[in-house]
Amino acid sequence: MTNTRPKIFYGWWVALTGSLGSFLGIVTVVVFSFGIFAKAIGREFHSGRAQVSLAFTILSLTSACCFPLTGRLVDRYGPRKVLLTATTILGLILMSSIFFVRALWQLYALFFAMGLVSSGAGTMPYADAVSHWFDKRRGLALSVLMLGMGLGAVVVPTIAQQFVQRWSWRLSYCLFGLAMLLITVPAIAAFLKDKPESMGLLPDGETGNPARTRIAVGEEGPTVSEAARTSAFWIMLFAFFLLTASVHACFIHLPAILTDRGSAARTAALASSLLGVGVFIGRVSSGYLMDQFFAPRVAAAIFSAVSIGIAFLTIGHGIQSAFVGAFLVGLGTGAEIDIIAYLISRYFGLRSYGSISGWIWAIYGVSGGLGAYLMGLGFDKTGSYVAPLGGFFVAAALATLLIISLGPYRYSVGLAHAPGGD
Repeated sequence: MTNTRPKIFYGWWVALTGSLGSFLGIVTVVVFSFGIFAKAIGREFHSGRAQVSLAFTILSLTSACCFPLTGRLVDRYGPRKVLLTATTILGLILMSSIFFVRALWQLYALFFAMGLVSSGAGTMPYADAVSHWFDKRRGLALSVLMLGMGLGAVVVPTIAQQFVQRWSWRLSYCLFGLAMLLITVPAIAAFLKDKPESMGLLPDGETGNPARTRIAVGEEGPTVSEAARTSAFWIMLFAFFLLTASVHACFIHLPAILTDRGSAARTAALASSLLGVGVFIGRVSSGYLMDQFFAPRVAAAIFSAVSIGIAFLTIGHGIQSAFVGAFLVGLGTGAEIDIIAYLISRYFGLRSYGSISGWIWAIYGVSGGLGAYLMGLGFDKTGSYVAPLGGFFVAAALATLLIISLGPYRYSVGLAHAPGGD
């Protein structure tokens, strides 16, 4: 191990690489922008909103099924190899849309193919790498990682709107895929390293402290089966299931919610960007706050904001209330991934981080796709978004009550004085 401290700890380069990958990633390009593409796709294929939303559901469910395997691959081979392979394939799949998608079933096939690799090209492998590089400042480092996704949530939907209006949704996907191949993949190859030990460094850039290092680099923690026997595991599963379904349902259908109320397409895109502002603030603030305060309390405050935002979308009819609702839902959307990554590391350690994350992220994928589909189905059945929005308000409120019931941390720096510890 080296005894010299670099001027800039290399872990920050790892986090910034993840931030770039998140900016041009599956979440910003496909998930956050889906509402922009959905109406254009629906018009072309003469399909209802539930039919178009089914493509997103296929993506989410396929991704969910692949998360456990991806987690095991990350634990075995490291996040760098997984990210390089999956991001390259994802870019090629997006580019293929301009040639092969001419019918609704082909759209479903496209989203199924993206789902197969999305877990390996998404946040979880980046979070695994960052969590190994940081311990004391893990929350802040995860916020840096998510910064790119927050910026992407603001910028990418607006870019997508312009692309769709000027050209087509197919060419838009093709251009985003090309950007992944020319920018994201080279950055991962050049800068992302799996663990600090590979460069003779310790987490947080500190010098030797074997007892602390043993915890930080992931030599402690339960297996997946052991974690599944704890109450914390199931509380997280149910809380994230409810919250993720709620926020995905809202931001996927937000443009349609607003245009149905008479707003212009540009106003709907602006609301999507305002949701992105909430995502950005949630991304950059939640990790830092979890370093300073007991993370479940931070999570409960953010989950409460989501339920309030959904209430604004449900009962408000003016554009101002919709903007407030979009911002608050965005706040939760931005923070939930930080919260998932942080809580897994604090309650289950890093030894089986990828494998445990894989199962929790699988629930994340299932609930996100299910929420988007149920929102579309609710609209098709009732002719309004009011009833499904009311149901998701209740779901977000229940998630708040669940997450606050988590007990003290199990794996953190200075266990004796860990926030919320005994």
